[in-house]
Amino acid sequence: MKSRSIKVDYLARVEGEGGIRIKIHDKTVSEVQFDIFEPPRFFEAFLRGRHFTEAPDITARICGICPIAYQMSSVHAMESACGVSVTGQLRALRRLIYCGEWIESHALHIYMLHAPDFLGYQDVLEMARDHGDAVKQALKLKKIGNELVTLVGGREIHPINVRLGGFYKLPTRKELLELVDRLKWARDAALETVKLTATFPFPDFEREYEFVALRHEEEYPFNEGKLVSNRGLDIPISEYENHFAEEHVSHSNALHSVMKSRGAYLVGPLARFNLNFDKLTPAAQQASRDVGLVPPVKNQFKSIIVRSVETVFACEEALRIIQEYETPEKPAIDVPPRPGVGYGCTEAPRGFLYHRYRINDKGLIVEAKIVPPTSQNQKSMELDLRDFVPARLNLTQEKLTWQCEQAIRNYDPCISCATHFIRLEFQ
Repeated sequence: MKSRSIKVDYLARVEGEGGIRIKIHDKTVSEVQFDIFEPPRFFEAFLRGRHFTEAPDITARICGICPIAYQMSSVHAMESACGVSVTGQLRALRRLIYCGEWIESHALHIYMLHAPDFLGYQDVLEMARDHGDAVKQALKLKKIGNELVTLVGGREIHPINVRLGGFYKLPTRKELLELVDRLKWARDAALETVKLTATFPFPDFEREYEFVALRHEEEYPFNEGKLVSNRGLDIPISEYENHFAEEHVSHSNALHSVMKSRGAYLVGPLARFNLNFDKLTPAAQQASRDVGLVPPVKNQFKSIIVRSVETVFACEEALRIIQEYETPEKPAIDVPPRPGVGYGCTEAPRGFLYHRYRINDKGLIVEAKIVPPTSQNQKSMELDLRDFVPARLNLTQEKLTWQCEQAIRNYDPCISCATHFIRLEFQ
């Protein structure tokens, strides 16, 4: 068979608007295009001219699932430009709200968006008929993450309590302690999730990725650190643009990110896990070892297990921060504006998120640059499909289509950052 044609009008369980076209000739994949045709949203453009203190509230609107990542990257960048560093309990609260985002986002992806692929269901509603207890557990787990974001951030969607220098209002120790029992339940549920996801049937598929993530000397990365890779990259975030570039491609409204000297790279749970395994909590490390998952993990389909392990970590980190919490004297430190350039980089659930801003002496934003994780992974998605398809051309049309869709869902493409639905067509 010299050619075949498979078309999917839309791919469920991802976010954004896009398409995939794969051309096959004589059992060889000659072209792969991951098309993103969602209209540009111009956040970088309409940040220009706004006051630098507005950045956290504006950038939070980029994504309804990972707004904390955008807020944290923006506040770090602005504080960098102004020569201010947030430490102590205010810094700990920033990690705490990030824990909430990871818990709710990972729970959503693992159970609602990705598990149906492995279990053979079209969607979570169909899956719930046979796995009702698992779906109920997922909903409760996600709710606990949302409750944590709400308590620290003011509301669960597009939080409004984050500001430069800290927060507008501080949670009390009593309010945080009220979440302890629920977080302990969440940790146990996450441990069960690790065991569950490890039983899924994974395609035999590995690639030699260049993994890139933040690396911190003392902790699993959320807010701070250097950018490192498994191939020798080790730079401060201020040097990001010396090593990475964005390219426009005709088939995508989202820019493709590449490493200037080496091309495609991978960000996200798999990269963090492989580069920071030693910084996970002992329980998270042991849960991973118990199911035979140890670095390096090169099968992106197994990222669902890694997300489960990171959920264990996020619950334990949240419990640690709450137990050690002492209410700061002030909810925020002063961040007076000064002209300059600031850089911020934090680990969103789907990978690291880079922000750069230039502000003037009046505190107005002159220039803004935002690079979300999904755009950084686009070339890796295309390369996955290019390598994945040839060995599976003997599959039925339906099964091959399903597995190609799943190869994209492995990355959990971000709702507002990239894709909503994907058209898949083989020619």
